[in-house]
Amino acid sequence: MPLSAQPASSAEQYVLSASLDNARHLSSLLRAVHFQDHATCFATANGLRVTVEDAKCIQANAFIQAEIFQEFAVQEQTVTFRINLAVLLDCLTIFGTSSLPGTSTALKMCYRGYGYPLMLFLEEGGVVTVCKINTQEPEDLLDFNFCSTKVVNKIILQSEGLRKAFAELDMTSEVMQITMSPDKPYFRLSTFGNAGSAHLDYSKDSDLIEVFHCNQTQTNRYKISLLKPSTKALALSCKVSIRTDAQGFLSLQYMIRNEDGQICFVEYYCCPDENITE
Repeated sequence: MPLSAQPASSAEQYVLSASLDNARHLSSLLRAVHFQDHATCFATANGLRVTVEDAKCIQANAFIQAEIFQEFAVQEQTVTFRINLAVLLDCLTIFGTSSLPGTSTALKMCYRGYGYPLMLFLEEGGVVTVCKINTQEPEDLLDFNFCSTKVVNKIILQSEGLRKAFAELDMTSEVMQITMSPDKPYFRLSTFGNAGSAHLDYSKDSDLIEVFHCNQTQTNRYKISLLKPSTKALALSCKVSIRTDAQGFLSLQYMIRNEDGQICFVEYYCCPDENITE
């Protein structure tokens, strides 16, 4: 294959080099966090994290573990750069978003370091395209510090449960109210739209809920405009972990299984709009 024919001497000059047999595995994950045009990329020996932020209120992270790649080599402890995500997605899908049965776009991704472009070598059906995307100085990102010791409530449910909620609740509402409690209503999603209030309750014994760890009753509101970008990841996912900390910050972690059965994660952090005391 042409992409594997890159000379070894050139590979040694890159601080990051990675290859994938199917570029769609990467593009689908990146599309799930594409609600702003620019993203910050972090590469370590464990894999690649792509972070997108908006107005210091919402942050999305796509985690692509090193094991997903056929080759993944990082020559520094952390390689960081900012990139235009819209351009990167356009390049990854340069052969189209839907390949013919039995065909896929192979990807070789290389980065020489600070000030250099990110280089993509894409091959499909014997045709190779080379893309160079300018990189930028990384910006400071919010640290939501969502470690397990700070989590107050945590629920893991099958994604179809949350997809049903987004379909049934009134999205003309400015906010979605989330109640998590060790007692009834256990897990409640509420909206307050043009048609009035709407509530959707899940019992802790629901078939859709796999893990229910609620230590105290919390009711917080989140702007629906901030939650809507996460529906891209929700559509791809099979499970979602919903966590809150003592300040009401929300973590939505989506488990996504690609067509080869490999697991990746997309996580959204969202600031509360206002606190409600019931």
